[in-house]
Amino acid sequence: MLDPACAKPLLFGATIGAVQSQVLAIVEQFWHRMPGGTAAATERTLSALAEHGDFDIVGLAARHSPPDPDEPSTWMRMPSGSRLEYHWLPRPGLYESWLRLGRPSIDRYTTESTVVWASSLIVPPTSAPTVATVHDLDFLVNPEFSTKRGKSFFPLVWRTAVERADLFVCPTQLVADDCLQRGVAADRLCVVPWGVEPPICGPDEATRIMSEMGLPERFVLWVGPLAPRKNPKGAALAMGRVDADIVVVGPSTDYPEADAAFASLGGRVHRLEYVEPMVLSALFQTAAALLYPSFAEGFGLPVLEAMIHGTPVVTSVGTATEEVAGGAALLVDPANPDEIAEAMSAVLSDETVRKRLVEDGLTRAGQLTWEATAKGYAEAFQSVL
Repeated sequence: MLDPACAKPLLFGATIGAVQSQVLAIVEQFWHRMPGGTAAATERTLSALAEHGDFDIVGLAARHSPPDPDEPSTWMRMPSGSRLEYHWLPRPGLYESWLRLGRPSIDRYTTESTVVWASSLIVPPTSAPTVATVHDLDFLVNPEFSTKRGKSFFPLVWRTAVERADLFVCPTQLVADDCLQRGVAADRLCVVPWGVEPPICGPDEATRIMSEMGLPERFVLWVGPLAPRKNPKGAALAMGRVDADIVVVGPSTDYPEADAAFASLGGRVHRLEYVEPMVLSALFQTAAALLYPSFAEGFGLPVLEAMIHGTPVVTSVGTATEEVAGGAALLVDPANPDEIAEAMSAVLSDETVRKRLVEDGLTRAGQLTWEATAKGYAEAFQSVL
């Protein structure tokens, strides 16, 4: 068991000699078709670091065309005062060259006081000290949930990271334990949880947004891709036993069983593939509950986002979301739709249960801030410089 802090903590804001340290963050995930928790956590951590001005922050991405303001990826922004560098290689070629050929080096972007942050575990070739974030090792723990490409690509990402990274940062103890079990020494690991920010949408604005979207007054919220490890089929089967609509926010994947299960709910399911942050905040604030019954997670940001909006959470026992929830959610066996349905019914019909979850959730969410995340990462970066 590791302490939830880095192995060599230093004062937040320390510098190397008289030179301000630089963080070179790999931010290619900002351009993914649907930036998920990995991109959001990277963006918010960099923003929190930038607020203190203790590091020069530089982002590094693959070659891209000018950003399209209508694309969801443009929701991800580098913090004010930072700069963004574009590599001459596009994403597929860049990843493959880094991982399989060990080139090109990114040392042209570094200085003597630079630490490289491999924020999505893909560690580029460099002579600079490197900190890699392990969001989860589900591709090793539960390979059956991976795509055909994922089964070959992600184990290579992991092997390369183990060879190149000086320090691994994990968002939960569960992920750190997975790393330990796969041979990573304890002194190369630390735990820094992600944080959550206050709601950006007020009650009046949320009411207006919901009215314009034409959604029902009472609904359960699902946030995330319809991928097997997220357990959308189990969620749909459970909702078939519950008297409530469900709003599904997230992209479809090649998982026809989930599509069929949700289709069986008829007009009670409302699909929203992409929503802007203000709309998502309104959905969290308005939902009767968040249903998040994943088979596996490395953290589960929607759990905290629901809690900070005063929304009860039903999530999975024995996963990282149980750790994140900290006793402030109803926990269910994700493989048991009847148990999921029973928990959802309790949240929707029992005011005592609902009130307890709301109060406990707000308390729990208040314990995990991006300020604390930035402090943990600052200590991690300084420890390898």
